[in-house]
Amino acid sequence: RWHLLVFLAVLLFLRAVTYRWIAPFWIGKLDWGLVVTPFRSDWFGGMLMFSFLSFGLTLGVFYIGLIFLSLLKGPEPIHAFVKIPLGRVDEWPRGMKLVLPLLGAALTWWFSSWLFNWTNVLAPISMAERFEQSLVIGLGSYLVWKFPAGVLLALFILSSYIYFGRHPFWKYVAATSQTLLYPLRLLPLRLKKVDFSPLLGLAILFFAAEGFGRGLAWIFV
Repeated sequence: RWHLLVFLAVLLFLRAVTYRWIAPFWIGKLDWGLVVTPFRSDWFGGMLMFSFLSFGLTLGVFYIGLIFLSLLKGPEPIHAFVKIPLGRVDEWPRGMKLVLPLLGAALTWWFSSWLFNWTNVLAPISMAERFEQSLVIGLGSYLVWKFPAGVLLALFILSSYIYFGRHPFWKYVAATSQTLLYPLRLLPLRLKKVDFSPLLGLAILFFAAEGFGRGLAWIFV
């Protein structure tokens, strides 16, 4: 509702005022994954941009994580915590949800970079460089998925050796983790009662994310 949006805008404005007057020599840094944009606290316009953009960036990371969980489509009632904030997006085809982080992050950087160039936060760049940066930052948004994936696999390993009861949360963890580990189903990773597929999944996740991030950083530079 409009009054909630107004309240949020006022709160973010007061946050910028607080940064400006309480920390006059502080530099706020906005991490886009592959580039960091600095904002001096002695410049109120910069603090205003930092306040609104940092909130928007955090909200964007949160929704990218929700899209990942929506793709896994875990069982109810826990999946309702994903479905409610996503709304109708949760019912979209998987292909559309798969490209949402790329489009959202790329377009956000495309428009934000114009603002950064206009306010001298970043040096001017050509149209081709802007397009390349937008594409690379859009691809880099998928690195957010390593965090919910890693947490799910770690919890799955923990619940495999410790009984936490029949709570729906642990059923959700088991179902989504098994979806993540589906490509490893044909490998002989079980020794008696010990299943090594979650450990291998975590290792693949770590090395794949690290390699993908380094590759994007090389392209960005």
